[in-house]
Amino acid sequence: MPHSQSADSGDAASDATVVVVGAGIVGASVAYHAARAGAAVILVDAGPPGAGVTADSFAWIGASGVHTGPAAALRATATQEYRRLEAELPGLPVTWSGSLSWGASDSPPATGPGQSIVNAATAASLEPALRQPPEWAVWAPGDGSVDPVGVTERLVAAARGHAARVHPDTPVTAIRRDAGGRVVGVETTAGPLSGATVVLAAGVATAALSTPLGVRVPVDPSPATLLRLRAPAGLVRTVVNTPDFDLRQASTDRLLAAVDSPVRTLAAVRSTFRGTANVELISTRVGVRPMPVDGEPIVGPVADVPGLYLAVLHSAVTLAPAVGHLVARELVDGTVEPMLTGCRLDRF
Repeated sequence: MPHSQSADSGDAASDATVVVVGAGIVGASVAYHAARAGAAVILVDAGPPGAGVTADSFAWIGASGVHTGPAAALRATATQEYRRLEAELPGLPVTWSGSLSWGASDSPPATGPGQSIVNAATAASLEPALRQPPEWAVWAPGDGSVDPVGVTERLVAAARGHAARVHPDTPVTAIRRDAGGRVVGVETTAGPLSGATVVLAAGVATAALSTPLGVRVPVDPSPATLLRLRAPAGLVRTVVNTPDFDLRQASTDRLLAAVDSPVRTLAAVRSTFRGTANVELISTRVGVRPMPVDGEPIVGPVADVPGLYLAVLHSAVTLAPAVGHLVARELVDGTVEPMLTGCRLDRF
């Protein structure tokens, strides 16, 4: 797709313009990678970049232990794709801490690529504040975490640097089509935006925007609770995954916890780590993740609506660099990416 200098609104020529709906981390990644590859890009969102469910992500980045499913190969690239993005955007807010996981069973699970089983002494060396180190834990040294809003903002800024036009605080109300049924852009509360391709990366809103086109996108809202805790500096060194919580240090004196039961989390943290008497809850937020019915990404063109492309997925923060890179190649170069072929809408 050659670069276009077309206008970003009204009915002006927009032969090669890609309109990305949704400036969460997936949409921002698609916009950045497509603009970097030479496409004329418009990025539009109902709010500021990264302000939706992206902001409520625990943001654990890991490729470990991925074996099956249509997106297995895609997930296996997650950490290397973040390292590529780090090289392209120096200073990206990524922390490569590794992850330490243990369960309630007496015997450790089989390990996957990049994982090893460690004993209590090693677990204690990795997490010195543990009151009672587990007899075994799964150590994945290549795992890490990110500031998801910070990454999104960097992607948007980089997309702008490649001439993308960004429209925050501009809700999209409909997909526009011509008399032949081909996509020609979107309607927004501020007027139309024209483009030959519309990428829906709008999370749970993707389904509602697709329905008037006769397209069913099987994505349901999946609530996820994220706690922010005040805690001593350096209390948690890795990304810790236990039956009670996922826990990581987010900043000098802040912890993030992804949990099922907020009521039990403070007690669980205090019973797991020493020096936690003064740990206190700062906030509780419930994010509404877009969850495809089979748990796998839905990424690719929609055959019945020429010009419409979907990019909606769980593990969005983990997979955003990989998905954005591959989607841009499909849109700009016209390739069919093997790692995305199992993720198409027509599997349903």
